[in-house]
Amino acid sequence: MSALPRRPGEPDTAPRFALAELPVPLVFATHRIIRDCNAEFAALFGFERAELLDTSFSRLYPRLDDFVRTGEMWRSHLPGGQVFQDERIMRGAMGRRFWARVNGRSRRAADPFAEAIYCFEPLNRPVSGATLRLSGRQRQILALVAQGRTNAEIAAAVGLSRRTVEAHRLRLSRAAGVRNGAELVAWFLADGG
Repeated sequence: MSALPRRPGEPDTAPRFALAELPVPLVFATHRIIRDCNAEFAALFGFERAELLDTSFSRLYPRLDDFVRTGEMWRSHLPGGQVFQDERIMRGAMGRRFWARVNGRSRRAADPFAEAIYCFEPLNRPVSGATLRLSGRQRQILALVAQGRTNAEIAAAVGLSRRTVEAHRLRLSRAAGVRNGAELVAWFLADGG
């Protein structure tokens, strides 16, 4: 792919740039298979660009269930050409794990993974043993709590009931040894998360 996909309604005279020309980690995928990426994306994960082309995103997740759960969440939020964002732990070369914020947009409302573009932003947040001991769902909820989302917003984002989110937050607080949401976020953003 030589240029970024045009947004619906965008005039033909709009400037186009190849992924390689853009200074942020970008990737174009079809059905969660990396079809094109720039050098910044490959470097973020510690690979050469050619090593990533035509491979599944699953190789960049700590565990397969993280890949599956994230896909389910994104499938329900990508339709309609909207931008969706989340924060998650990714896995680079040699097993290195890091937090990333991912923004994405699909070109096809009926099949959101048919053609999608994603921008990855590394986050300055430690990945500790405590983080890795949490389930993928717990990490997902904790990242949304740190963004200041309410239980209802988290429930809508991840496809759970509000009460289930409340139960997850309570278990997370107990596991971290904190008393409230503010302390939980502080723990997460320090070395516990």
